Amino acid sequence: MKTDITLPQRRALWALSLAYFVQATGALSVAGSLGPISHAWGLTDAQSARLLAIFGLTFAVGAPLAQVFFGHVRRRQQVVVGMIVFGLGAFLFALAPSYRELLLSRVVMGLGASLIGPVLVALGSELVKEKERGSAIATILLGVSMASMVGIPLAAWAANLLGARMLFTLVGIMSALSVINIMLSVPNSVAGVNVRLRQVGQVLVQPKALMAFLVVFFITAGVYDMYAFISPIVRDTWHGSSSSVSVALAVIGVAGILGNLYVSRAARIYSAERLLSAGIVLLIADMVVITLLTGKLALLYIALVFWAFATDLLWPTQQRRIVEIADPQTRGISLALTSAFMFCGIGFGSAVAAWIYPLYGFYGVMVSAILFLLLALVSLWLSEHFRAQPRQAVNV
Repeated sequence: MKTDITLPQRRALWALSLAYFVQATGALSVAGSLGPISHAWGLTDAQSARLLAIFGLTFAVGAPLAQVFFGHVRRRQQVVVGMIVFGLGAFLFALAPSYRELLLSRVVMGLGASLIGPVLVALGSELVKEKERGSAIATILLGVSMASMVGIPLAAWAANLLGARMLFTLVGIMSALSVINIMLSVPNSVAGVNVRLRQVGQVLVQPKALMAFLVVFFITAGVYDMYAFISPIVRDTWHGSSSSVSVALAVIGVAGILGNLYVSRAARIYSAERLLSAGIVLLIADMVVITLLTGKLALLYIALVFWAFATDLLWPTQQRRIVEIADPQTRGISLALTSAFMFCGIGFGSAVAAWIYPLYGFYGVMVSAILFLLLALVSLWLSEHFRAQPRQAVNV
């Protein structure tokens, strides 16, 4: 199939995709490396999991505010500054002498990421012709998929082999190389957009939009309530080794790719609401099965295939639904808020797991995760209820 994307444009898109890969891997590798992190600093698994939570909460607050204060800056400059800050946070993590500095490093990484994730797609889509934007966005988002399939399992392996400090040193080095790659490959031609805080507030007071954002929040909280503790769950409940954790993460990554491939076809046939409902129900059913099938790793791997398939069916469908619900003049703000609610869900779900796991163990984590997903179904129903009411224009 003929494409109008030129070779320089393609190089630019792959540079942005690599940046997303580095950011997603560095942000989420804590989940697969709880053991090495706990060992290196003498922490409990709950303390290590809070490092994922603090990153998510920082991103959630930082992403919309970053666009309010720095949205007018050219998009390439935003990404470059974000990658530099993110990389410095990774080096700070590697050098941290105590838990307090570890927490600070994750705040720094979260602030850097708030200038990367929400901007990469917007930047890449503006580098090509309008008819090629879908392909450009898919190329950039491939970095996130590859982080799940390759980056996070590889990070878990590196942390177990080389130690957690070396893992985050490598994240810092890769961030620096990404900055150089972007400077050489991505033109500084895409202007920023002025975003006012009042516009953010006007979107949030719309009931249909707020409920849609809560769907995103509760789904992500439910997923990361379990995912944040995947390493100790495999180790303690299924008596697996560090290599078993890497296999579980690889299974999640590969099955997630299948979910992405399926949703790209299913989106032409089914509504976003129907896909979200089916994905949430499948996720709940699978988590009930995982709760009941403790003991055999092979059964866990099979169950994780369905877990990851459902999860990666939900991520792009959430984005699609926000685009369909949002008013055209506030679509960009709505997508930025989607990222904020998503990472707030990551932070909150991880924090809940860090509180529950030491007290109630595996079963407590699974029950709380399922409750989050049930709240997502309720929020979806309420969002559809408000969406059916007459539309009200938003003044911007």
